[in-house]
Amino acid sequence: MVHSSGQPASLPRARLSGSVRLPPGYEPAWFLFTPRGESLWADGWEPLFPAPASDDTEPGTVFETVHGQQRTTWVVCAREPGRSVRYARIAHGRDAGTVTVTLDDGTSPAGPLVATVDYDLTALSGEAAASLAQFAAHYPQFLQHWEEAIAAATSTPDA
Repeated sequence: MVHSSGQPASLPRARLSGSVRLPPGYEPAWFLFTPRGESLWADGWEPLFPAPASDDTEPGTVFETVHGQQRTTWVVCAREPGRSVRYARIAHGRDAGTVTVTLDDGTSPAGPLVATVDYDLTALSGEAAASLAQFAAHYPQFLQHWEEAIAAATSTPDA
């Protein structure tokens, strides 16, 4: 006997990876990808912490962001201070998965510091599947926007 919950058999999953070149000489590069640090360069990024978080990258830390009508819950899953951070995220009613940011080891002789940004997301509804497909199709432009925003935000002396 086969049981069905009335849900579609499967919803799309997008595994995306790309890189963001970081400004040369910007020492606290990892900070740019922490919950509070991202507010330096990401318009509208205002993490809300339901519990006190003196270290916003401590595994288990929970925060939320709101963009327009979209509320997203984030949980810090893992970190290697100065090198990488992994978040679980649920964009309520839209998609869920993980976001991992890893800085290169800084041993590249001539190139700039690079952050690799990996998204692994699954749509949560049939309606959200189209949104996830669009995000995946424009992922390189999404990361290009990050690169430009970070460069602009770190180009001032008080950054």
